[in-house]
Amino acid sequence: MFPARFAQPLFGLILSGFMTFIITAIATWRVIGLSPAFVGDWLGSWITSWIVAFPIVLFVAPLTRKLVARLVKADA
Repeated sequence: MFPARFAQPLFGLILSGFMTFIITAIATWRVIGLSPAFVGDWLGSWITSWIVAFPIVLFVAPLTRKLVARLVKADA
């Protein structure tokens, strides 16, 4: 188990991993179809996307929380 102080980065790591895994699968399938090269091309795209997406998620998450806080009404 990880200490609680790692909750936010761990959340970002897992979320960005899942999202890029799914999105790159769809994008790769749309471009090359289910060819013999699909899995290799997909995993190559996925790891590259994840490396980029993880730090972006860490940077954008606080901004997104602030935006959401402005868009929702506080409970009465």
